[in-house]
Amino acid sequence: MSARGERDPGEEQERPTGEGPGGEQAGGADPALDTTPDAAPPPDTLPATAQAPDTEPAEPPEPLPPAEPWRRLSPLMLVAAPVTYMKNFIVPLALIAFGATQNPWVLGSLFAALVGMVATGVYTWLTFRYQVAAERLEIRKGWIGRSRRTIPLERIRGVHVTTSLVHRVLGLAVVKVEAAAGGGGDEEGKLDAVSAAEAGRLRDDLLHRRAVLRSARTAGEATGNGAEDGRADPGEAAEPSGAPDSGALAPAPEHEYFSMPTRWYSYGMLSVGYLLTPFVALAAVFGLLSQGLGDLLERMGALEASERALVLYEWAFAEGGVLVVAGLVGALLLVLVLLMPLFAVVAYTVGHWRFRLVGGEESLVTERGLFTRQSVTLERRRVRGYELADSPLERTRSVVRLRAIMTGLGDASTRAVLLPAGPRAQVGRIVGETLGGYEGGLERHPRAALRRRLVRALTLPVLGAAAAAVAGWYWAAAPLVLLAVLGVPLAVDRYRSLGHGRDERRISVRSGSLARKQAMVQREAIVGWLWRQSLFQRRAGLAHLTAAVGAGAGGYTAVDADFAESVSFAAGVTPAMVRPFLVSSEEESSAGEPKEPEAPGE
Repeated sequence: MSARGERDPGEEQERPTGEGPGGEQAGGADPALDTTPDAAPPPDTLPATAQAPDTEPAEPPEPLPPAEPWRRLSPLMLVAAPVTYMKNFIVPLALIAFGATQNPWVLGSLFAALVGMVATGVYTWLTFRYQVAAERLEIRKGWIGRSRRTIPLERIRGVHVTTSLVHRVLGLAVVKVEAAAGGGGDEEGKLDAVSAAEAGRLRDDLLHRRAVLRSARTAGEATGNGAEDGRADPGEAAEPSGAPDSGALAPAPEHEYFSMPTRWYSYGMLSVGYLLTPFVALAAVFGLLSQGLGDLLERMGALEASERALVLYEWAFAEGGVLVVAGLVGALLLVLVLLMPLFAVVAYTVGHWRFRLVGGEESLVTERGLFTRQSVTLERRRVRGYELADSPLERTRSVVRLRAIMTGLGDASTRAVLLPAGPRAQVGRIVGETLGGYEGGLERHPRAALRRRLVRALTLPVLGAAAAAVAGWYWAAAPLVLLAVLGVPLAVDRYRSLGHGRDERRISVRSGSLARKQAMVQREAIVGWLWRQSLFQRRAGLAHLTAAVGAGAGGYTAVDADFAESVSFAAGVTPAMVRPFLVSSEEESSAGEPKEPEAPGE
């Protein structure tokens, strides 16, 4: 037995509960009244961490990574910046290279612009600094007009890495940090440019620090809530206050959900935008050649512009000239039409080369591009749904495109793309793995919606064709009649595309024909409902029902839905929001009954 206050811990642990040092029962004494130094308080008065003496003390929290030193941009940006800006002067440079112009004003302006670009690049490199601190990213630039931007790491929404062809040759990359600070482009941090290795390290480090800070805040809030309850849960007490879980400190490995197969590049010929690529390219080449050749012919002593135009006009309308011009134009158009699929596939391949979709627990990352490689990070917690889009050509092959519906995402038309055009079944499988698929169906809209589309498609062309026929302009009536005939199947297809539905997690609305879109939005993301009715819709019992969402387009509309059914639909999705505004049948009938006049004096 040790002296009082210096007992052997081993003896203390071997003593049975409720017995004194000699083994005698101590049940007659009230522990709460024992004021000796050896007396321990009752178990209920002990802190949660002290009730289990055999539990090992929690490890001290791992501190946040230390602040990094101030860094400069890569010196190679002095080469990349002028070369990148040079594309804005490609036309005058081409004219000078081919000797098409020796205008001193053009030469002087071009020389001044090149000197200005080099001087601007040197000034930017000398004055630009950035630092990744423990809890923020700081960017400083300028000497005379100084600018300092601070971005809290916890508020970072995404880190995007872009590498153009020039940057890839020089081993550089552009890093853009998107933060929750207003949504504008001025609120983002841009590092143009750093080395490719530094760009990858920055992206991983910023996202890692963000995860650490958010985990620390979550743990701190949980500890604070437990303290308010009076006693923390033993399982939660093992976590130190404000310390993140050690597992959260290590970046979670990324899982590859999709890597673009070779056959997917052929779907580019199903997009109208890519099919028009040869015509756009021809217009650009024609403009360049007409400007350069005109100046070159004038320098060679050829006819002036007005004289050339007169000679060409007289030749075109001479005997046989019109036929030659028509034949050349027809042949050129035929060649372009035949080349449309090839150009579409090439342009589509350049934009979506080696498209990848990877992700972890907190974010999804898309990578794509041949000449300009883009890496876009999409934070999962800001995803409010997704959208499937297709065109008539894509529907012939059951091909759709996938885009995320997100909050606070600038340039959503390109950044929110999760998958390029691909088979609907495979896209649906990837949606199920990444975001969770929509399991509900779509309600068909009333036949009155079909009548509205037929009236819209036929009224103006038929009236125009009738007026042209009465005036004897049959050449104008024929195309109007053809337009009316083509409008009928388009109206039917637009009606078939209408629909809305819901499942346990999301609602879905679909509309459109030439550009059909089906949006799936989370129920909890809906912040309001909007009904709109025109005079003709009220007579037909139809309405546009818009679900207001603080993400994506801001609202998604069920077009020409049955009014009564749309009210029930909205009430079923968000009952707490809609039902207070509904009038029951009993209240409605009682409101319609005349009230009995009150007796005087009552």
